[in-house]
Amino acid sequence: MLTDAILRQAAGEAGLAEPAIIVRRLGGLGQSDATLTKDRPLYPASMIKTPLAVAVLELIATGILSPHARIPVTESNMTANDLASPLVPGYQARLAELLDLMIAQSDNVATNTLIDLVGRQRATELLQARGYSGTAIRRKLSGSDPLIDDPEATGRNTHPPHDAARLFTDLALERLPLGPTLLNALERQRWNTKLSRGLRPGDRFAHKTGDTSEVSHDGGILTTANGARYVVVVYTGMPSSDETDTRFAEFMRRLRPHLV
Repeated sequence: MLTDAILRQAAGEAGLAEPAIIVRRLGGLGQSDATLTKDRPLYPASMIKTPLAVAVLELIATGILSPHARIPVTESNMTANDLASPLVPGYQARLAELLDLMIAQSDNVATNTLIDLVGRQRATELLQARGYSGTAIRRKLSGSDPLIDDPEATGRNTHPPHDAARLFTDLALERLPLGPTLLNALERQRWNTKLSRGLRPGDRFAHKTGDTSEVSHDGGILTTANGARYVVVVYTGMPSSDETDTRFAEFMRRLRPHLV
């Protein structure tokens, strides 16, 4: 049986410094959690893109937005990306295209364009109404220093580990509007250097990562080769680096024998 003590030991042996971890077993007799400092406040970085996608999809599901709408990309939303963005100023992007780029590629330009489209207050209100009480979208994302000029910023974005776990649980249990669209994008995640590297053949991990010079995170829905399903969320206050990624992978390798 997976326990908090197992998480603590696996995290310690992998060298994850003061992480916030939630591992939730789905199915069977119901869901059960093992946790480690799950409420530790950490900046979410690109993990905020998943709740933003939920807000966009809710507006599409209710007919307020159309996935076929063309949204102009503006110079004000341009910033660096780990993978070169296909978006350039003046391009008229389809809403569905922006959504997919934001999740599957973690594109910051697509994210900032969607923040303008949806609005920070409206997105935050939609998300908190769904029970993600600690989640708020307050500023645009920057791929490097200096930070993007964002005169409408009202503070830092928040999406704590327990909200991330709740969102992935809602997605896995088909509680979100147009959930398959989001799940499909998460399954095609381009960044698979963290927890994914510790999985076994046949495992599938629909997930999102988040990285800055101060934090490194990974979380999503794991379906093991034998069909067991888990929500796994790991936030750390460790800088993004190859060494940190290796520690995430080692943590999963040590955790994986307990996910049966």
